[in-house]
Amino acid sequence: MPEGVGPRQVVGRVAIVDYGMGNLFSVKHACEAVGLSAAITSSSEQIVSANAVILPGVGAFGDAMEALRRLDLISPLRDAAVSGAPLMGICLGMQLLMSESEEFGRHKGLGIIEGDVVRLAVSTEQGRVLKVPHIGWNRIERQARSWDGSLLEGLTDGSAMYFVHSFYLRPVDPRVVLSVTRYGSTTFCSTLQQDHVFASQYHPERSGPLGLRMYRRLAARITAPSHEVQHAEVSDP
Repeated sequence: MPEGVGPRQVVGRVAIVDYGMGNLFSVKHACEAVGLSAAITSSSEQIVSANAVILPGVGAFGDAMEALRRLDLISPLRDAAVSGAPLMGICLGMQLLMSESEEFGRHKGLGIIEGDVVRLAVSTEQGRVLKVPHIGWNRIERQARSWDGSLLEGLTDGSAMYFVHSFYLRPVDPRVVLSVTRYGSTTFCSTLQQDHVFASQYHPERSGPLGLRMYRRLAARITAPSHEVQHAEVSDP
């Protein structure tokens, strides 16, 4: 772990986007546990000036986009995606990064990642019906792309994370996919990265030590010089 990144010394400024639909305090607690200074905010000024932005979310895609529109946060989030500072989408926040969703009609997304969001199919596995929503622990499996330099660096292929969702995304460019997860007959993108944009369908803040390790990687990315991020040492708490 880089010097100065620890639970007792506060570093970095993280904006956790508050649009009324997120697991905000759990995300804030995870940030603070690794020494990050995190603010829950709907201020566009705080979002564009932060060292990192986290877009969490739980709920319906259309309602979320309407809330972001009402708060005038769409442009600040798009600006954050190209600013060079990390932008992290979690669960619904990951889906909002996409071009559009079919949840309760067709809704345009932020358009930061090209692709769409579709509903998980009800399926069976070994005679057991796998219901939707997909709730609980499931494994993330590495794609051809290396996890080095991403927030997944140091995690083992097949690590278990905590999911709660009924929809999944389909990126147009397969090169952005870091991991996939299998749920019955569906294999879906569970982690992606495009430039400085990172997103997970699961909840790192609810995924125990492995999820917290991802927040430590975020802290390392914020505090280490860019040429050191690839090899920053991250220690478990």
